[in-house]
This record gives sequence, structure tokens and C-alpha cells, in this order.
Amino acid sequence: MHAAAQDEDHDEIFPCVPAPEDGARWQAPTDVEQYLYKVTRSDDSYAYLRTLAIEGVYYPVRLDEGQAAGGAPAGTRPMLTIDTPDGRTVLQVYTAGVLPRPHPYLVYEYTTLGALAQTAPDGVDVLAVNAATPCEQYFLVSDEEREVWLDLHHELFSPDDLMDRVVTRRTGAPAPGPLLHGLACGAHLCFRNGDAWNTLHWHGMGYSGEAERIADDWGVHSREDWLETEERLLGQDVSPWYWDFVLGARTALLRAQGGGRVDPGQWRDTVEATVRARAQENGTPAGDPDFAGFVAHLRDLVGQVLRYEARFRADGLLPPDGLVRTVAAWDIGRGSKMARWGRGARYATEAEMHAAIERAAAAARAAYDSWEEFSAGYVLGRCLHFDEEEFGPWYTTVLDAHRALTTDPDSPWRTVPFKDPAPGA
Repeated sequence: MHAAAQDEDHDEIFPCVPAPEDGARWQAPTDVEQYLYKVTRSDDSYAYLRTLAIEGVYYPVRLDEGQAAGGAPAGTRPMLTIDTPDGRTVLQVYTAGVLPRPHPYLVYEYTTLGALAQTAPDGVDVLAVNAATPCEQYFLVSDEEREVWLDLHHELFSPDDLMDRVVTRRTGAPAPGPLLHGLACGAHLCFRNGDAWNTLHWHGMGYSGEAERIADDWGVHSREDWLETEERLLGQDVSPWYWDFVLGARTALLRAQGGGRVDPGQWRDTVEATVRARAQENGTPAGDPDFAGFVAHLRDLVGQVLRYEARFRADGLLPPDGLVRTVAAWDIGRGSKMARWGRGARYATEAEMHAAIERAAAAARAAYDSWEEFSAGYVLGRCLHFDEEEFGPWYTTVLDAHRALTTDPDSPWRTVPFKDPAPGA
């Protein structure tokens, strides 16, 4: 089941961005459109095409036809075309920044310029890029032109170059408040995927790309799956409960002794004593071999956390005396992004996406005091999930993200206050 029947209908089907008044400078949604605006004004169509070859484009598809295509490659889905009064057929494509608010019955698919050269219908005469916007450009379509697109794709397109970057919308982002804060909670994943962190009208990798992403990575194949997964993430119920149980035992010891440092042996013993007391209350036999193995794992987890924290301090991810109090950010950050992924796959309504993002903001503020602390919790959760103390790419890539997000002037963590400003501030 998809959310289209429950979603709000509206008329924002294709982008429509007014041109600036005479002499005024247009503020484009993102740096990509700003550059395209510049080259259109200098009539440099080849530079325009080179940008499309690097970034890719989106084309509109009727939702029912996209659903009917199922697992077929995105490029094989029917492309909407327009016939002009002079008998020419026009194919419309757009860059990510100008895409409109998602529509209940129309979606956008992502494609590369090289794939477009091969999949654009044979009868297309004109390629209209970003039509009805100040950075629009038109190309006559011929076999020779398609060869140019394909050559530029082979020369310039690299999926890796679209990842690991801070991308910020200059226009069309939510105003400061819970929505913007909740979007910032997903900044780690936005950086990794090369998405604009403050885009609320979400299209992501295109309709089929978003559906495939959460199907392959999360086992989400329906609206019901998405609702369940989103609820578990925002409830911090996807990560193993005992990660925060172990961290919480240290927090309790610190509180009891009034600060300072906790002895690792005392920490391990406290974890074991507490979990054994709970097991006894629940009737678990003291000699159960599975339970004994679980206790040993929890004691080992203390050492694992200590070693990760030592590395975090050495790498500047934690301050010299810093600790990770909770890994809640690992679920909260993914919950922020899952809200958008579900919207892109049309499993979530706009209202549901907004509500989920605002819940992510509230959960983050309840668990942490700063973006740096939130990030450290996210990184530890990711490492406990994937890294196995190898300090390999599962750690180094997210460390790179942390460094960029805490230093880049356009990063949400430099522009969105973590806590609400005090009244009158």
C-alpha cells in the first residue's frame, strides 16, 4: 500500500520558479542551479551539459506507471513528454534543487546523462532542462547529440564524487524550528549520500531508487513496513538495548560518586551484578550457558566502549575528558533520514514525514546537549554495529563526516542551534 490516497493533493506538478526582476540577482536553490544560471547567461551550453553529466537529472513519471514497472530499471519507466503546437516532442528533465513538492500521483526518477542518451524516447526532438526556471536550457536531440551526452558521461560521471559532501539549500528550506532541527539530525547520512541536508520536498535517488534503497537495506517493501521501521527507530528500539544499558551503568556510577572517572573493573562488575539481578527476577537459571555467554559479552562490551572512546579522543571526535552517554543518535539520525526515504518511496504522507522529523528533533534534544555529543553517539553506534574494532572504513568515513559537519560553515551543525535559544536571547 502506498500513501497517495491519504496524501494532500496539490497543483505543484512541475517546477515553476519566477525569474528575478530586471537587474536582480537570482538566488538559486543550490550551488548547482546557481552555476547553471551563470552559464545560461553566458550562453555556454557545453558547460551546462558537463554539469548535467556530473550531477545527473530527474524526469517525471506517473506514479501508477512507476508502480506497474515494479523492479524494472528506472530508465525503462515511461517518460512523460509534451507535444508542442509546432509538432515537436519535448522531454522535460530537472536538476535536484528545483524539484517541486512531491505529488500524490506523479514521481520523479533519477538518471544519468549517459543513461538518458540511451533511454530517451526515439521521437523526442527537444530536451528541456529546468524549464520554467531562471536556469532553463534547451537542447535539440539528435543521434550526434546523444553521442555527446554519452561521451560526457563516460568522462565525468563518478558516483563517489557525489558522496561525502556538505550540500545546503539556499532557498526553499524550512524556517528555524523543530523541522529544521530534525532534518539536521540526519546530517551524517546526508553527508555520506551527498544529499542536501535541509531539503524537505524529498526525492532522493528518485522514486524507484528510494524504494530500492529501503527494500535492500532495511527490508521495507510497503507502507506498513515503513511505519513499523520508523516507529522503532524513533523509539530507539532498533539498536540492541544492552548498548545503552552498559553505558547507563557507567552514568549511574559517575552520579553516585559525584563525577571523576569510573574504574573499568567496577563498571564491569556493576553491569554483571545488575543484569544477573534482573535475570533472577525473571526466573532465568543462574547456570544457563546462553545467559553466561551474554554476561561475558556485556563485560567485553565495556572494554570495547573504552577503546573506541580512547580512539575518539585521539581523533578529536571527543574532548580529552569526553565520554559517550548514549548511542541513541544512531537510531535517531537514521530515523530522521528514514522519514525522508519513506516519503521518496511514497510510503509516507507529507504530514507523517513532518511528524517523524519533529520527533527526531525532540528525541535528540532529550538525549544530548550538543551536535558534537550527538555525533559521537551516532559514531559509536555505527561502530558497534559494523566496525568490530577494525577502525576501518565503517569508522573513518563517519569520522570524516563528523569533521566536515562540525567545521563547514554551511553545515547544519554550524547553523542550527542544538538547543532552543533561551527566551529573550
